[in-house]
Amino acid sequence: MATEVDNKQNPVVEETAPVEKKEDTPATAAAGEEQKTGEGGGQNNADNHTEAAAAKAEPPVKYSVHKTNFDKDVVYLYQFSRTPLLPSLSPYCLKVETWLRLAGLKYENVDHKTKYRSKKGLLPFIELNGEEIADSAIIIKELTQKFNQDIDAGLTQEQKNIAHATVSMIENHLVWVLFWWRTKFPESVLKGYKVNLQHALGTRIPNGILNFFFKFSYGRKWFQGSKKVKAQGMGVHKPEEIEEFGKHDLKVLSDMLADKPFFFGDEPTTLDVVSFAVLSQLHFISKDVNLPLRDFMSASCPNLVGHVSRMKERCFPDWDEICTKLDLNAHLPKPEPEAKEGKEGETEKKTEQESAETEKIEKELEKDKSDEKTEKVEENKEKEESK
Repeated sequence: MATEVDNKQNPVVEETAPVEKKEDTPATAAAGEEQKTGEGGGQNNADNHTEAAAAKAEPPVKYSVHKTNFDKDVVYLYQFSRTPLLPSLSPYCLKVETWLRLAGLKYENVDHKTKYRSKKGLLPFIELNGEEIADSAIIIKELTQKFNQDIDAGLTQEQKNIAHATVSMIENHLVWVLFWWRTKFPESVLKGYKVNLQHALGTRIPNGILNFFFKFSYGRKWFQGSKKVKAQGMGVHKPEEIEEFGKHDLKVLSDMLADKPFFFGDEPTTLDVVSFAVLSQLHFISKDVNLPLRDFMSASCPNLVGHVSRMKERCFPDWDEICTKLDLNAHLPKPEPEAKEGKEGETEKKTEQESAETEKIEKELEKDKSDEKTEKVEENKEKEESK
């Protein structure tokens, strides 16, 4: 729920496009007999056989995607569920959706209840015309080329170089300060963003069980776990050192923005999109939780707070509706509600699925506890060997 995550790939649905078959009618059969007996009938018959063979040899179209009934040139976005305070807890998911809105492309969020991951094991990913594209940077690059919508077209080469370096700082340094905090304080993630896991996961398992599982597992293996934060390099530092890293990055961004509405002038670019996607994670978190980086940005970098507000107004005029109704597609007109059939059977099936999910969670909790004990034993051994 925090980033482009590493997870097991879910199976995708392969659907074969149906090939239309024409049935012979008495009229067509008679016409065929006339062609055989009439003048030039042999040539016509040969042509018919050639056309039939060509149609038979044509391979069926296969789409190795989840959304098989797609509309042409519509982007189908797979991301995390909404929260009451901002559209996505993942900076990368929010980055892609913000860019889509700024570029003016037709898109639809797929309500998959965080069940799917891309073939690379990531969220977000998109499907376009039966093809999957994963990783936020690659998604934006591919869509820019496909639809000729380059929001950086007005920048000079020097400005593009500065933007590239700054985006790298945000996504490879500042964002890891945020992830470190989230893995260190998973309970504050739930409280600070008012996350309803029942809604996010599309289940009726009690929130108490879900919250306990989240708190226990989030820092260890969900999304950007503590091991990944440590492997990246951020997690090996002291908390006060990590906090200083984040403050310095915010100060750099604040100095770059200065008194301009956006980083390179009057119009937002990709750098504004990336900055907004990360800074909004700090700005919109509830004041009920302690987050020094948010307080520093509010007190020492007010221009960044203004930047977040401008991007929100520019790209998400439906922000309040999104956060109130947790609507993934508030930007789309709503279809007429369909009549529900077989409600009892669906309820029984859903109850069975939820029971299986609860059992799975309990087993994972037991396994996690066992793994945690093993890790502690290994850590103690390493400490003793290093003495």
